[in-house]
Amino acid sequence: MDADAKKRAAATAALEYVEDGMMVGVGTGSTVNHFIAALAARRHRIAGAVSSSEASTALLREAGIEVVSLNDAGDLPLYVDGADEATKHLHLTKGGGGALTREKIVAAASRKFVCIVDDAKLVPVLGRFPLPVEVIPMARSLVARRLAAKGGQPVWRQGFRTDNGNEILDVHNLKITDPVALETEIGLLAGVVEVGLFARRGADVLLVAGDGGVQTLKR
Repeated sequence: MDADAKKRAAATAALEYVEDGMMVGVGTGSTVNHFIAALAARRHRIAGAVSSSEASTALLREAGIEVVSLNDAGDLPLYVDGADEATKHLHLTKGGGGALTREKIVAAASRKFVCIVDDAKLVPVLGRFPLPVEVIPMARSLVARRLAAKGGQPVWRQGFRTDNGNEILDVHNLKITDPVALETEIGLLAGVVEVGLFARRGADVLLVAGDGGVQTLKR
């Protein structure tokens, strides 16, 4: 099974958690795009969707799914999103697409977070994938120096702006043995909007698609 087929399998498996009448939180990325395509067949059975990015909003609307703002929707029963890395402890690295802040907000508002990945994303320790950190533009160099002092190698994602108008530093060469502590530590740096570690509020269910099918890991 190739990588795209695995992504599609994980996305399809997430439909099991979608109930009639639900308002569904929807994340961002290539695996989530498959989920949106699958969800389109059920668009008349759900109340609508809350989206974590402008890109996903466009796809949802193209699929005929009503997009509702989080302010209007309130707390959500379900959030489905992908990840750039995941561990068996359901800690995640996210933000490769730059939507980490909105993704973290929707995850925080959701009672159940179902993460969908292919097996290449499952790692023993986070850190192989560079850690995205969203920063206020004027603080980019300041935050980069602070991250370098922690042993990381921050690289400015030049030419990219988040949906919030901010910039991204991708931090290389971090071996993240305590993701909860590091998420808190980086999040407290002046100028940081959000860090792409989802550990304090990790996934509740991790669906990992491999050659043998979809494995379910739960908290």
